Formats: sequence, C-alpha cells, structure tokens
Amino acid sequence: MTETNIKTKKIEKEKVVAETLNGRFAMIGLIAAIGAYLTTGQIIPGFV
Repeated sequence: MTETNIKTKKIEKEKVVAETLNGRFAMIGLIAAIGAYLTTGQIIPGFV
C-alpha cells in the first residue's frame, strides 16, 4: 500500500488562456456597469 496511483490531468493551454480572457472581460464589464451607474444612476442607461 505504499505505492499510490494518482492520475493528474493536464490542463490545455488554450483553456487557460480562454478562462483568463473571460475573467478579464468580466472585470471590464463590471467596471463599465459601475461607471454607468455612477454617471447616470441607471444600471443600463436607456431602460426604464
């Protein structure tokens, strides 16, 4: 029982890059929503 068989999965580089970009664009969207709310008082300007 001293030998353990642990299989590790390799994460593809493309998936890491895609998730990083997704997170960055989400942060940009959040900053844009906060900026729109601070300047207009509405989360989505133009909607009632």
